[in-house]
Amino acid sequence: MARIRVPPSMASLLDRVNSQDFLPLLGKYVATDRKGRYLHWNEFKWRVESGDREEVAWLATKIARNSIRQNLPLKAETERYFSFCVPNSLAALLHRIDRMTGGGDAIGDKTFTSPRENHRYLVQNLMMEEAITSSQLEGASTTRKVAKKMLESNLQPQNKSEQMIFNNFLLMKEVLKRKDEALSVDMLLDLHKIATYNAIENQATPGALRQDNTIFISDLYNENPFYPPSVETLEDRLNELCSFANASHDEQDSHNFIHPIVKAIILHFMIGYIHPFGDGNGRTARAIFYWCMLKSGYWLFEYVSISKWIQEKRNEYDTAFIYTETDEFDITYFIYNQAETIVKAVVDLHDYIDRRKKEFYEFMEWIESSPIAKTLKREHLEILKQAVKEPGREFTSKQVSLDLGVTENSARSYLNKLVDRELLVSAKSKNGKTIRYLAPASLKDRLKA
Repeated sequence: MARIRVPPSMASLLDRVNSQDFLPLLGKYVATDRKGRYLHWNEFKWRVESGDREEVAWLATKIARNSIRQNLPLKAETERYFSFCVPNSLAALLHRIDRMTGGGDAIGDKTFTSPRENHRYLVQNLMMEEAITSSQLEGASTTRKVAKKMLESNLQPQNKSEQMIFNNFLLMKEVLKRKDEALSVDMLLDLHKIATYNAIENQATPGALRQDNTIFISDLYNENPFYPPSVETLEDRLNELCSFANASHDEQDSHNFIHPIVKAIILHFMIGYIHPFGDGNGRTARAIFYWCMLKSGYWLFEYVSISKWIQEKRNEYDTAFIYTETDEFDITYFIYNQAETIVKAVVDLHDYIDRRKKEFYEFMEWIESSPIAKTLKREHLEILKQAVKEPGREFTSKQVSLDLGVTENSARSYLNKLVDRELLVSAKSKNGKTIRYLAPASLKDRLKA
């Protein structure tokens, strides 16, 4: 990434540009371009229409943005605060997300997803997906196959990369558990401690704020360095952020309305900007995003994995931070970036659910000819579906309890019934304590019989 061009400030342009020059351009240049793009000076200056001066066109654009700007009670620098705006193209993105996530019936039947169920069949796999990708975004190098086996089988992490993935899995579970709590500095410290347990760099301490100003952040190409705010300001900034997070910005307080998705994205950004920890800021920022979405009633985000799409477009993610920092602390650039990321993640969820439904219904159609299957429950069929798919696969009561969202005793009961029907084979582990349940290679034949 080349060094990003810093735009001239609006104040400096007003000082040196004559009003007769920019007034004719008002209305021609608005908050976004004709394609709905919210362009930074770095891109804008190359797209100015022939005959128009770049700086004058930029001033007209900034005036248009300023007219719809909403100031935030979040300090950037001394006497300077963050702000954002919601142009029509961003409002359309937010509306699209609302439509795609507005109620469980919008994404599938209640057999697969329901906001009223305490335990859902999809949540475990998708929580694993977020844990794995979020860790890879931070540098974990374990393969997805190894990582998923570790989480599914509840194996102990064998190295730092696996520890990061395991921590992120626990982090997502903790966010779900605390989604109805008010945000506090203590909660931030707790989440950071879970995220970084035995997996932290920079001599940082899990669950503790950084103690010095020696840290700086750069992009993937070690350019465009950013130096976070001084440690002396951390507690005040975090208390300020918690007050913002806990304040009401819903439709009942319309003069102060902030769309919940925008608010969650702002919280994500602010943890990254404040950078309160020596390491693990990204993991904590994404956890707070999920906390805010779930607290705001977007229950579907229990299933949505954003880290995969951030990782895929990491350069654009980093650039959105830099655009905000270089253009008078306008967070709109980052809000657009994350709104587009969320759309991709929700579309991916739709596709995932469609695949899961197709797999299950194909299996149900195939198994209908088996008289045994008619006497089994849905939980038995979920286990059998995996067993048919992976002959030789091992199941344990602990792993099945996690997959199905049931107690370990219930999981053991389901597995033992399948053993009684000779659809699984049981065997003791080497230590003689854990019973393993194996999927026989002849399972399809047994079901058909």
